[in-house]
Amino acid sequence: MWEREEDRLALLELLERGRLRRRSSQVEVWTILDQLPWTRRTGRRDEIELVPDERTSITELLNRVWPSWQVERQALAARQLNPTPNDWRRLQDLLRAQDVPVLPARLNLRTAASSVAPHSKAGLSSVRRAALGETVTTRDGIVRLRPPPGLLFMRDGKELDAASIARVLGEVAITERALLDGTTLKGAVRAVLLVENLGPYQDLVSPQGWLIAHVPGWNTATVCSFLRLLPGVPIIHFGDLDAAGVRIVRHLQQLHPALKWAVPYFWREYIDKRALVGVWPEELNLTGVPPLVLELAQRGLWLEQEAIVVDARLPQSLVDIAD
Repeated sequence: MWEREEDRLALLELLERGRLRRRSSQVEVWTILDQLPWTRRTGRRDEIELVPDERTSITELLNRVWPSWQVERQALAARQLNPTPNDWRRLQDLLRAQDVPVLPARLNLRTAASSVAPHSKAGLSSVRRAALGETVTTRDGIVRLRPPPGLLFMRDGKELDAASIARVLGEVAITERALLDGTTLKGAVRAVLLVENLGPYQDLVSPQGWLIAHVPGWNTATVCSFLRLLPGVPIIHFGDLDAAGVRIVRHLQQLHPALKWAVPYFWREYIDKRALVGVWPEELNLTGVPPLVLELAQRGLWLEQEAIVVDARLPQSLVDIAD
């Protein structure tokens, strides 16, 4: 069991501080130490202390399971850190920061984390962010678009016809880095429709002059940056009518308060034949939701947006919602 840093640190902390409280990351080792004659309970809950005559026993065990413990002990003390799991991680961050190479001005978040953290999926603590210096991190999101005729991408004095590109490639996309580097839009856009699922994004008939964007679930950071290029343009969200759909709309409305929720009037006709049985959590906030959504929640039903994508009434219904 002594392969785990948390377990070895428990021994060091017990030796150094004379006491050890129970932590979720050290439950097993704490339980073992609690059962040994080397320790005894203190008056505090979930805390043991070292019997004074047993310091030698702990020292001998540390020598066996962690030969470099005295070096690590000095490294912690030099930075006024304690032998706890949190401070140990902080020490490792500080040591990694000493060896960080010269970094570019911009890095993907995962690439940046791999330079200053234990692995690429680790979070960036304050110490880790400081180690990055001036480097800006990106998530490198992408927004897939079906652009209307006449919409242009502009950057550094150059223009690209988005609709012409989409005619060749099937659609067009814009990346987070392009937005950060100053890519803008030119041309009339009557409204933007954010579509949750890929099938409806591809298959629905776009109202004239509308820009259709694929916004899968919670992946909204890049699309919100993109929407800043379209001030004053109506934004409509079209997604599933289920609990997750409600949460997604709430999230989008926090980021873009003027966003409208597309719940076409004829969707209710699909309940009898196309509704699915599903759970609506009791804690879900349904205040102000469209009447159809409230009805579905009360009946324990869901509606998928795919069911109405080919309904001929959808394009005009979306226009009515936007207006």
